[in-house]
Amino acid sequence: MKTPISIEQFKAFVELKDYRPKTKKEYVRCLGKVSQHYGCDPADLTEDQVRRYFLFLRQDKKLSGSGMTIVKASLHCFFVQQLGKTDWKVFSELVIRRPETLPVVLSREEVAKVLGALKEERFRISLRLIYHCGLRVSEAVGIQVSDLKDQRLHVRNGKGGKDRYVPISPGMVQELRVWWKLHRHPKLLFPAPARTWRERSLPLSQVMGSATTHMSVSAVQNAFRLARAQSGIHPEATVHTMRHSYATHLLEEGVSLRLISQYLGHTSLDTTVIYTHLTATSEEKALQALEKLHSALPH
Repeated sequence: MKTPISIEQFKAFVELKDYRPKTKKEYVRCLGKVSQHYGCDPADLTEDQVRRYFLFLRQDKKLSGSGMTIVKASLHCFFVQQLGKTDWKVFSELVIRRPETLPVVLSREEVAKVLGALKEERFRISLRLIYHCGLRVSEAVGIQVSDLKDQRLHVRNGKGGKDRYVPISPGMVQELRVWWKLHRHPKLLFPAPARTWRERSLPLSQVMGSATTHMSVSAVQNAFRLARAQSGIHPEATVHTMRHSYATHLLEEGVSLRLISQYLGHTSLDTTVIYTHLTATSEEKALQALEKLHSALPH
C-alpha cells in the first residue's frame, strides 16, 4: 500500500515539535502500523476503530506498558493535535499502569567483575564512564572532548533534551585523556571505528581520528552482553544496570537522594526514591538506628 498522504503530513507535523529524533521516528512508525492494520488512510479511522486497535495491542499482541505509552502518545498527537479530534474520549479511557518492578542492581564486586571482562579498550573505557557518572549509554557515546570540565562532565541533550553536569573524579578524567590520545579525534571522545574493508586495513587510531560519527549504542550493548556472559553476573543485567548500580552505590556512600536525582537527570525526586529500596547498606543503617532507639526506651 502506498504511504497515505496523511502520514507524510504527520511526519512534517512532528518535525515542528521539539521532540528527540528517536521520538519523532517512533511516532511516525506507530501511525504507520495502525494504517497497515486497517489497510487504509489513518485519517479516515473512527474513534471506535482506534479503541479496538488499542484492545488488539493489549489483548492480542500483549504489548508492554512502555509500548502502549508510545502508541498512545503517537495517536493522540495525530488525531487530537493535528486533526483536532478534541472530543474523542478514547485517549482518556486508555489507562496504562507500569509494573512497579525493582531494577537489577549489581554489587560493587560484580561491577568490577564485568568491567574486568572487557578486553577492547573503547568498550572498557566507555562502560567504566557509564558506571562512574551514571550515564545512559546514548549519553556516553555522544560525549565530546570539550564536555570534560575539570571535575565535572557536561552531559548534553539527555532524556527530554536536557543538559546537566555530573561530578567526575580526577582518576576517571586521566583514564579518558589516556584513551583520547590513542585516536586524538578533534571532537569526539568515542569515535566510530572502521566501517569499510579499506578502513579496516588502516591503523585504528588513524580511522577513529577522522571518524564522522561516534560509536554506536548497539556496539556497547553487545560488548556488555558478552562480558556479562563471561563474568557470570546477573543474567538480566544490561548496560542500564550500571546506571542503577551507580545510584545505589552513591546512596550507600551517604550522597543525598536529591543530589543523586540531579546527577541522573530525573525530573522528579519520586523517580529516584526507588534506590532506597535497593541498598542493603542503607537498610542495615536503618536497622541499627531502630535498635538504638529501641534500647533507649524504658523497659
